[in-house]
Amino acid sequence: VQLQASGGGLVQRGGSLRLSCAASGRTGSIYYMGWFRQAPGKDREFVAAITWHGDPTYRYTGSVKGRFTISRDNAKNSVYLQMNSLKPEDTAVYYCAGLSGSSWYDRVHEYNYWGQGTQVTVSS
Repeated sequence: VQLQASGGGLVQRGGSLRLSCAASGRTGSIYYMGWFRQAPGKDREFVAAITWHGDPTYRYTGSVKGRFTISRDNAKNSVYLQMNSLKPEDTAVYYCAGLSGSSWYDRVHEYNYWGQGTQVTVSS
């Protein structure tokens, strides 16, 4: 499975961005698609995840609940992260990732497939 993330950029506090992740290859093996982020000097952390097949199940880390929305379009083999009310602390490189298993959706090392990162910078 190959993942290609896009949509990052520079935005002011309170602004919005929409990240996209296009998947190709054996996407049938994916159970969760997730978004992670890594700020300078910090570990990569979980942001959100969505199940890839059937009725979607949504997972969010606490700091983005109510501000970020993960969604998918299986016909386009794509997953999205709509980010609203952005804060400077959301500044990071954002990565999309695919997980074949059904558990530990919030753990970096459980994910099997990774896209390249896309930079999100929120100015104050």
